Amino acid sequence: MKSQVSCVDEDDCESCRLAYCWWRTAAKFDECAKLKQDFPDVSILTPRLRLLRELERLALIAPDGLNELRRKLLGYRSGDFWVPTGGIKKEDMDIPPVNTILLVGFSGSGKSSLINLMYSILGRSGLIPFAQTSSGSCSNYTTMYMEEHNVLRSMQSGFCVYDSRGFDYGRPREALEELSRWISEGIHHNELCLRYSDCTIMTDDVENVVMRSSSKFVQRRVNCVMVVANMADIYKALKAGDFKPLEATRQLFCSPTLRKSNENPFLILTHGDLLSTEERIDGRLKICECLDISGTNGVYDIVCLTEYGFLVEESDPVSAYALTEAVYRALLISDRGHFPKKKFQDWALLILLWLLRFIGLCFAFLADVFSKLGQKQKLRM
Repeated sequence: MKSQVSCVDEDDCESCRLAYCWWRTAAKFDECAKLKQDFPDVSILTPRLRLLRELERLALIAPDGLNELRRKLLGYRSGDFWVPTGGIKKEDMDIPPVNTILLVGFSGSGKSSLINLMYSILGRSGLIPFAQTSSGSCSNYTTMYMEEHNVLRSMQSGFCVYDSRGFDYGRPREALEELSRWISEGIHHNELCLRYSDCTIMTDDVENVVMRSSSKFVQRRVNCVMVVANMADIYKALKAGDFKPLEATRQLFCSPTLRKSNENPFLILTHGDLLSTEERIDGRLKICECLDISGTNGVYDIVCLTEYGFLVEESDPVSAYALTEAVYRALLISDRGHFPKKKFQDWALLILLWLLRFIGLCFAFLADVFSKLGQKQKLRM
C-alpha cells in the first residue's frame, strides 16, 4: 500500500515539475541536456540552445535560491549593494532613502499582475486576490495614477515598485515623452497620468482627478526601469501580420532616455500558460531579435497567472524565482548607479561654468549685432 502511495506522489511531483519546466518538452531540449557534460563555449551556441540553457539555470537554482534571495531582500536597505570605487566612501554618495523601480509598458502588458505576484512572493506567504492593484478596482480612473507599492509591507524597506499607466501601441511618441519626463523629473504616488485620448473626461471628474493626484506625496527619483511586455499578445499579433505591438515595444525598450537611465534595461515578458512550448520559445526569440538583445542577461519570462486565474507562486517556483532575481538585480544596478554628493567646490565650479557660458553668449550676441551694423555701413558706402 505504501509503495502505491509513493508512486502516486512521485507521479504528481513529476507532472507538477513538467508544468513549470515547460521548455523540457521542446524539440531541441535533448541537445541542450547534453551540454551539461560537454561545457562548450556559450558564444557558439544557437539562440535557441542559449535560451534553453538559461531556463535550465533558473530551474536548477529556484528551489534553494528563492529563499536565499527572499532573505536578502527582506533585510535590504537602500545602498546595501553599493560597491566602493575610486576611494569614495559610502557616506559621500547621494543614496536615496528608498530605491525606486518603475514598471513601464503598454496597456495589458501585465504590470499590475507582476505587482500582485511580488506581494505574494515577497510580502507574505500564500495567494492573494488578483484585484490587489488598480486593475481590479471598481473606480474608472484608478489606472490614471502612478501607484507606489512597498512590496515588503514595511516603512523601513529600502525599495518600492511603481505601477504606471499603460501606454497605447498607436502612440509610441507619447510613451517616450512621458517616460522621459518621469526619469528626469521624478514620480510620486497618485501622480496624474492624462493622455491625449482623455480629453472627453467630464469637467467635474477632471477636478476630482486633480485633487486626488496632489503632489503632497514624496517625490521619488527613478533608479531602475523595467519594461514589461505581453509576449502572448505580441506573438499572436505577429502571426496575424500586425507588427505594431512589437515595433512600439522596440521603440520603448531602445529609447535613448531609457538607455541613459539603465545601460542594460530589464525586459519582463509576461504570458499565460495558453501558448505551446514552441510558441513561447519562438515568441521570446523573435522579440529579443527585434529588440537587439543578443544574450539572456536581463530578460525574464514570467507566468503571472495560471489558466484558472490564480497566482503561480506555489505552482511555478521557477517564475517566482525569476521575478525575485529580477528585483534583486534591479537593486544591484540601482545601488551601483548612485552619484557622489555635490560639495561646496562642485557647486562653485558649476556656478562658474554657467557664468562663463553666460558671458560667452553675451559676447556672441554683441558680435552678431556689430557684424550686422558693419554690413549696413558697407552697403551705405
